[in-house]
Amino acid sequence: MTGPNEAGTGGRATRTVVLTGPECAGKTTLARALAEAFAAPWTPEAARIVAEQSATPLSAETVAPIARLAMRLEDEALAAGPALLVRDTDLVSTLVYARHYYGTVAPWIVAKARERLADLYLLCEPDLPWSADGVRDRPDRRLELHAEFARTLEAHGARIALIRGSGEARTLLSIAAVRAFLDRSATAPGR
Repeated sequence: MTGPNEAGTGGRATRTVVLTGPECAGKTTLARALAEAFAAPWTPEAARIVAEQSATPLSAETVAPIARLAMRLEDEALAAGPALLVRDTDLVSTLVYARHYYGTVAPWIVAKARERLADLYLLCEPDLPWSADGVRDRPDRRLELHAEFARTLEAHGARIALIRGSGEARTLLSIAAVRAFLDRSATAPGR
């Protein structure tokens, strides 16, 4: 049986990089830039898709559909067997936001987040200007959310690279972090 990162790769694990962090931290922009820089597929943010397709605001009842969509998007992208997959958030983001907004998260989401832990998380600092768009809220809570992301990723034993700055500098820092990770992975024993 293959794990989630081995589907369609002939047993060779796809390396997965996830952009994560609080709202308005440039995750989608960076996901697109990394996908282009590394000629890799990327998956969009499941929560945004659900929010934009729903006639009602996100709620505790939408957490499970968001989690299922995030897993489906990942599985579909992995089926092609890419060497690298870039993700605009994942289940870790789902559980952090569920705890932040609703105070709880289903145990199965926590278990799946651990099981599907990415190889590298680019934790985006909330140092970009806030941009209201009808989906984002709580601009005053971004530092609190950033700290919760850091705590959760550390508790899961995730490999983290902090991303800060703006514009091209932020993009170049992200590319450098992914390149360094890929270089270390290529030279690691057993690979």
